[in-house]
Amino acid sequence: MGRATLKVGGYTPFSATEYPGLLSAVVFVQGCPWRCGYCHNPHLQPRTGDSPLPWDGILAALARRVGLLDAVVFCGGEATMDPALGEAIADVRALGFRIGLETAGIYPDRLASVLPLVDWVGLDVKAPFSLYPVVTGVAGSGDPVRASIAAVQASGVEYECRTTVHPAQLPPTQLVALARALSALGVGHYVLQEFRATGCQDDALLTSAVAGYPGEDLLERIKPLFPRFSVRRNH
Repeated sequence: MGRATLKVGGYTPFSATEYPGLLSAVVFVQGCPWRCGYCHNPHLQPRTGDSPLPWDGILAALARRVGLLDAVVFCGGEATMDPALGEAIADVRALGFRIGLETAGIYPDRLASVLPLVDWVGLDVKAPFSLYPVVTGVAGSGDPVRASIAAVQASGVEYECRTTVHPAQLPPTQLVALARALSALGVGHYVLQEFRATGCQDDALLTSAVAGYPGEDLLERIKPLFPRFSVRRNH
């Protein structure tokens, strides 16, 4: 039998925003066990028998981009769900690209196994750890995230923790509690991302969204907790 190959659900040949400060291509890995209501890519949640986009074709496309791009970012879905992620990263690294990885921290052991091949990690932190099931629909889902944060910190890889903020799921008291918890864990770079309706299939979230949340007063309470802090707005 040949080696397992990455199941790719989507591919963006050029992005100026996905890897901080670098031009990148983005590989969307298929599959995620969580069902967050605000997910931007719900079509990537199931894993099918065959890869919608053959990995060999993606790799050939990336080879043609050598010298034009700086990096390749693997995201999802949940990239660490795929057992072939490490080999795929090694394939891309051999072409000379820097490697970005976006993960929700669902599989800390798998994450730790690929961190030596990764240059930057964007780690999604969705809620205070005890309240994770409200967002993901999965009991106990906050536990592996704490372990994943520790694994990334121990690796020395450049990273950011970031949280998508919706007032119905993270009201001010919970958002501040989450920020304080991350600060206590030693997180040095924290980013808040304003909720986007793109891909969201939860009508309750769509109708209860508040433009401009979190407001400046709330941000002023969070900013001093981190050496680096920023907000990504929808404009």
